[in-house]
Amino acid sequence: MAAATPRRATKKEMIVSSTDVYVPPKVWIWDKENGGRFANINRPVAGATSDKDLPVGKHPLQLYSQGTPNGVKVTVMLEELLALGHKGAEYDAWLIRIGNGDQFGSGFVGINPNSKIPALVDRSKPKKPRRVFESGAILLYLAEKFKAFLPKDADKRTEALNWLFWQMGSAPYLGGGFGHFYAYAPAKWEYPINRFAMEVKRQLDVLDRHLAGNAYMAGDEYTIADMAIWPWYGALSKGLLYGAGEFLDGASYKHVVRWTEEIGQRPAVKRGRMVNRIQGDPSSQLHERHDADDFATKTQDKMGT
Repeated sequence: MAAATPRRATKKEMIVSSTDVYVPPKVWIWDKENGGRFANINRPVAGATSDKDLPVGKHPLQLYSQGTPNGVKVTVMLEELLALGHKGAEYDAWLIRIGNGDQFGSGFVGINPNSKIPALVDRSKPKKPRRVFESGAILLYLAEKFKAFLPKDADKRTEALNWLFWQMGSAPYLGGGFGHFYAYAPAKWEYPINRFAMEVKRQLDVLDRHLAGNAYMAGDEYTIADMAIWPWYGALSKGLLYGAGEFLDGASYKHVVRWTEEIGQRPAVKRGRMVNRIQGDPSSQLHERHDADDFATKTQDKMGT
């Protein structure tokens, strides 16, 4: 009788039998060396790690941020408001270098106990400055304060808020999920990359189907929903986020690409994405913004640093 042919283990069985399989301990213990590229700033507790006051400029609005997608949302909004003629939207933008842990200084934690950029202080009423944190909350606050970029029509307003909060709920899968494991983790593991790539492509398809029949996220009106989604998914579709454009086939989402390019041509958007930016061509980086003239005179190519 012929010997039976040995059965080849399935991929699932190989994963399960691997010595790399993680068995969680009964009580989790923080490993300071774990966390990939950002291990030096990630920790399981909140609160300040140093005493450091924040600077305050001359304008009513003080922004403390860095030019990440979440930061770009707010600087685009502020520049769009100024373009509409809202002088009360003049702002000072101070750079918070998150890679250096600036967000854990006592001054910043006093504005945002969650230690995440961006954070805004409205000093238009000096006796009672108002803090606003979380990028979606800042967009909504500014839209309501200046009565702009949030439709008056109840149906359109609801649609804009639907998509604003869609972005707030979806982007963590893109950034903390796909982005981390694809670009920042200490090694590339197939399972988490595949899991989050699948979800991000689903999200891109959600956007693409919606934009097939709509000029903007809330229909025919440009709103804070577009400002929230564009820095994340627009950059992703153009291959500017995590170097993953080809991997995710971002160019195939034609309606997202059309919308991305149209928004990217807006002068206020061009300015907004420069503010607090610390990567890319020096001419595209304006580390701090205190006046409109700074875009012409204080970009990094002109500062010589």
